[in-house]
Amino acid sequence: MNSADKLEELARLIPIWGRELGFQAVGISDTDLQQQENDLQTWLNKGYQGDMKWMGEHGHKRSRPDELLPGTKRVISARMNYLPPSTEPIRVLKDSSKAYVSRYALGRDYHKLIRKRLSQLAKQIEDFIGREHGARAFVDSAPVMERPLAEKAGLGWTGKHTLLINREAGSWFFLGEVFTNLELPLNPEPEPNQCGDCKACLQVCPTDAFPKPYVLDARRCISYLTIEYDGIIPEEFRDPMGNRVFGCDDCQAICPWNKYAQQTQEPDFLPRHKLHDSDLLELFAWNEEAFLQRTAGSPLRRIGYQRWQRNLAIGLGNAKPSMEARQALAGKLPEANAVLADHLHWAIAQQENPQRRRKRKIKRQDND
Repeated sequence: MNSADKLEELARLIPIWGRELGFQAVGISDTDLQQQENDLQTWLNKGYQGDMKWMGEHGHKRSRPDELLPGTKRVISARMNYLPPSTEPIRVLKDSSKAYVSRYALGRDYHKLIRKRLSQLAKQIEDFIGREHGARAFVDSAPVMERPLAEKAGLGWTGKHTLLINREAGSWFFLGEVFTNLELPLNPEPEPNQCGDCKACLQVCPTDAFPKPYVLDARRCISYLTIEYDGIIPEEFRDPMGNRVFGCDDCQAICPWNKYAQQTQEPDFLPRHKLHDSDLLELFAWNEEAFLQRTAGSPLRRIGYQRWQRNLAIGLGNAKPSMEARQALAGKLPEANAVLADHLHWAIAQQENPQRRRKRKIKRQDND
């Protein structure tokens, strides 16, 4: 078998191996991201990254894979479903006594599992080629433009909410990559955008975080505010946050394509500690030791105890008024840092004076 035939055979085998490793789809792309590099710079220039300074760091490594891993000629992208069965996101969102945790974060952290599987795929490629091939696996842990690469690899199209959508699986999935110096045959043309005139994801956003289709202003996004941002959340966003205490899935939950969403088969992604259906007061009662114990190996661990309490305080401020909630909030004041204390006082005031509450949907006031 000559070199070209061997690469053709390898490109045929890679998706098969990927499915055997638990991925639902695998595709191959080149490394040309010039248009996406320009779009990223425009986005950064507008300040839409908020406090995520790392989005503008690393020079061009994010948009030029061969600068991140010298010699890279192809990127193998893979997707893995994460939506657990029977978690009823809409029901939980509508119950103000419940805490809504983004569905991707209900189980164990996905990084280690997916990286291990991708490393196994890289090893299978190496064994087939019979030599080292300069491969490296990435899972949301390095400056990699995952979505554009996956789109080029034929795994779906970018929705107006900026997430990747697959017509057979919706958007509830993780992405990961293997960079390689092998000039593998490329996948067929990317899947055409099939959002059409639909604007459901843009219209449902509680904080109006999309200045226009396909552009997200992270500074207004509830996922950014509850996970990435560690400061005092502006009051204008607190009412619209409702009971969302870690992330937000509204734009996915309403997407018509997610009627085709496939449930995960990975035990690690199933809910732990009943996080898919827990009361706000129940989670707020955790002390720091309980938080650290119950979030071991979970994406929740990264925000830390005080930020977790901050988010829950906002949820309780938006919950139905009760003496139990007011007492719980007041009871956390002695141990609170300045950021948490600000949100505790706000939540207590909301509980005592429900008429203070604003509309749960706000509109942008800028002209971006």
